[in-house]
Amino acid sequence: MTTASILDDVFASLTLKRKLERGTADVSEAADFVVGRCAVADDTTVEAATRAAAEAAPQWARRPLSARMELGAGIRRRLRQRHAEFIDLLTAEGTPRALAEWQVAGLLEIFSEETLGWCAEQMEHRFEYDGRRMLLRRVPDGVVAVNPPQNAPASSALFGILPLLSGNAVVLRAPRSAPLGVMYAMRELVVPALDEVGAPPGTLNVFCARPGPVLRGWLDSPQINDIFYTGGVSRGLELERECLERGKKPILELAGNDCLLVWHDADLDAAAEAVSECFFGSGQICMVPNQVLVHPLVADELLERLRLTASLIRPGLPEDPGALLSPVLRSERFFEYVRDALAKGASVVHGARRLETDGTASDTGLFLEPTVLRIDGLANCRDIEAVREETFFPLMPVVVPEPAPDEDVLSAMIDYVNGNPYGLRNSLWTADQKVIDTFVTQVSNGGLLKVNDSHIGFLPYMPTHGGTGRTGGAFGEANYPMLRSTHLQGVSVAEGVRPREAVFGAYAALLKDGACDGDGAPGTADDPSATNR
Repeated sequence: MTTASILDDVFASLTLKRKLERGTADVSEAADFVVGRCAVADDTTVEAATRAAAEAAPQWARRPLSARMELGAGIRRRLRQRHAEFIDLLTAEGTPRALAEWQVAGLLEIFSEETLGWCAEQMEHRFEYDGRRMLLRRVPDGVVAVNPPQNAPASSALFGILPLLSGNAVVLRAPRSAPLGVMYAMRELVVPALDEVGAPPGTLNVFCARPGPVLRGWLDSPQINDIFYTGGVSRGLELERECLERGKKPILELAGNDCLLVWHDADLDAAAEAVSECFFGSGQICMVPNQVLVHPLVADELLERLRLTASLIRPGLPEDPGALLSPVLRSERFFEYVRDALAKGASVVHGARRLETDGTASDTGLFLEPTVLRIDGLANCRDIEAVREETFFPLMPVVVPEPAPDEDVLSAMIDYVNGNPYGLRNSLWTADQKVIDTFVTQVSNGGLLKVNDSHIGFLPYMPTHGGTGRTGGAFGEANYPMLRSTHLQGVSVAEGVRPREAVFGAYAALLKDGACDGDGAPGTADDPSATNR
């Protein structure tokens, strides 16, 4: 259903949607309200997709890396050619246009020559040594099953098919809540590029289905090697354990709860702009900043800027180019977070109301007003749920550490960041090079650190996803799916080498050079005073 029709009359639109799904309503009579239709796969189709991928994987893996990298170039070319059409479809499906444009901008960096070229460089390294040709290479795992999230399924699906470039076959489940952008991306951008490079049938398989049965089937299937899951922390970490029990590799993209630090010499206007990225899509994006730590000397100034910035961010229909907020259908938890924070000493700087599509306050509105909280004191701030957890709402807690010498404030901030159980992105605003150096050298948490830059902006070479802790599980790190869906293997091809010489090669060379004597002590040929030990 179009978002406009749902915002106009939620009950009538969702009732019509259910009737259409059951086949009890005439599609032609509902044409003004329908974006499109997508078939839901049955169990037989899901199993056939896995089978087809398993058959294609070894054939596709044998293609040279250079040939597979042409696939990335083909997808990049089509993204550039058809970006406007793609954005229109994402907008029709419910993504605010500004966010759809941001997602496509990110995909262009993910599929850029620079980023894919760097990944390709990591795939193979060749050496020659002592009569041997040696190769360090990353070998594809086989079949990668991809489960994108409901909040950004199309862009996440394109990110998730990157294992194709490293020689894997992919099985992809489109979510039932928003399948059309995923299907468009695969059918119009990826499949033609696969055809161009002559990929075997079954290299990519995509269907729409419920997540529970599909994930259970993937876990049980001996033909699935990796499961690339994007979703909530609880289910993600449970899935990680289930994967390991079955000998499968989990690749996880879970929650963020990122930190943004503002030092006393920061450009506060620019910092406030970066902080306001937390409200994009009503905060329902894992990589937006989720909490701010601000130096006590500039806390009041920053909070006033955030109050003004938040007041200008408004709801609207997805096609409105100025709209940044998305509807929030389950908002009760948002108000629980606010009440918990207020009960524990926080104060509301701005927001904490429901809004109608036109921006007016309402008890029944489907949007949430961008909300800024002030929290004084770093020591116990994680007692507040909105600080401790990723909220996935337009809710920004701003934590002001206790006044202290700069060295102590910075140390406390960095300890706090490293103590975050999540670890996607962290960023800093300061003009002080010493503060920057301390931040960069001492912050070990997270998959990406940014300094004096957009928190959510994309860059070539840099990872766009991936992190530590609850963000990526026990094996979490900066995520380049080309590399994460492979394993490192060493190859040595020798000519004219005797096995016994090879076994003792390095040690024999030491003896020959007089670097040590037969019992491992320093050599005595050039040092008559040396004593064997």
